[in-house]
Amino acid sequence: MNKPILEDVEKIRAFDKSGMIDFCINAASHYRNAAEIAQKIQVNTPKPDRIIVVGMGGSAIVGDLLKDWTRDKLNIHLEVNRDYHLPAYADKNTLVFVSSYSGDTEETLSAFLDALNHGCMVFCVTSGGPLLDATKTHKVPYLQVPVGMPPRAALPYMLVPLLIYLQKAGLVNGVEDELGEAFVMIEKISKENGLNTPMVESFAKNTAYHIDDSVPCVYGFGVYRSVAQRFKQQFNENSKTVAKWEYFPELDHNEIVGWAGRGEQCRWFSVIFIRDTAEPIEIETRIETTKSLMERTGLITFDLEVQGECTLAKMLSTVVIGDFLSVYLAILRGVDPTPVLAINYLKEALKENGIRDKILSDLEKT
Repeated sequence: MNKPILEDVEKIRAFDKSGMIDFCINAASHYRNAAEIAQKIQVNTPKPDRIIVVGMGGSAIVGDLLKDWTRDKLNIHLEVNRDYHLPAYADKNTLVFVSSYSGDTEETLSAFLDALNHGCMVFCVTSGGPLLDATKTHKVPYLQVPVGMPPRAALPYMLVPLLIYLQKAGLVNGVEDELGEAFVMIEKISKENGLNTPMVESFAKNTAYHIDDSVPCVYGFGVYRSVAQRFKQQFNENSKTVAKWEYFPELDHNEIVGWAGRGEQCRWFSVIFIRDTAEPIEIETRIETTKSLMERTGLITFDLEVQGECTLAKMLSTVVIGDFLSVYLAILRGVDPTPVLAINYLKEALKENGIRDKILSDLEKT
């Protein structure tokens, strides 16, 4: 009898031509390396009144993760800006983290220009491109990270520097301790879901097999709101599938009604609930009741139990599970996880409108 494809390393490698799975397997090493690189960050700015994280796609999710992690730690407002322009309140007392792995993202370059024009305090994280050139020209503090990765795989290098910056700025505490546990938990997760792990012992492989052709929906809560969002993005880019994400308690005020009325259509979807043994009773009750209502419609549901003790370890180790899951789902669907042809096509088409060239020209004049 032939091996199931997710237990056949050669077949996985044959589909995964660019080695996206290796970023999952080596995630702990990348996070450790990112922490070492980030130690060179120097903070010489006054305490800001607010923080804005600027970015798009895989470079913007770091802002959402940062926002959720700092929710009970940071006593100033933090916002994620996915747009060409900053909000009107951005000023000299605003710290703007500019996050662009490629350094060539049109919207991010425009928002960076806005930050300069608003007189904001700015810190950039990038691997190169026009953004790196502009930081040098305008003498903006920056951290250059390793090149050669798909932006979504560069999450460690985009997130960890911002965590360490906040600690060096005296805005949060405990980053190093939480990262230390996160490294250990990520390594554990990578072993549990690695190429040679049997399907029955791997949450990522087993769930990918059962999700198969359904549209995956991921439900988080609290600090796992952004984790659910990352799952959705990884399903989109790696698995090449439509996916969605929501979070408790908000989804119980709208989404739940939609499931109740769709009948047979529900069988085309699957739902992953991110669970935590420490989840508060009000959330536990909501999840269990919501899951019961959904299962009556025929929906396939899965509970993903987070691992770890500290918040950052729980968040990042769960992110890695989602990364594995999205790659294995791609393999089951017979696609290479790495190429994102639709995004590349869109970027090329957008170049024709001249906006990017104008942004670069304005950066040179500023």
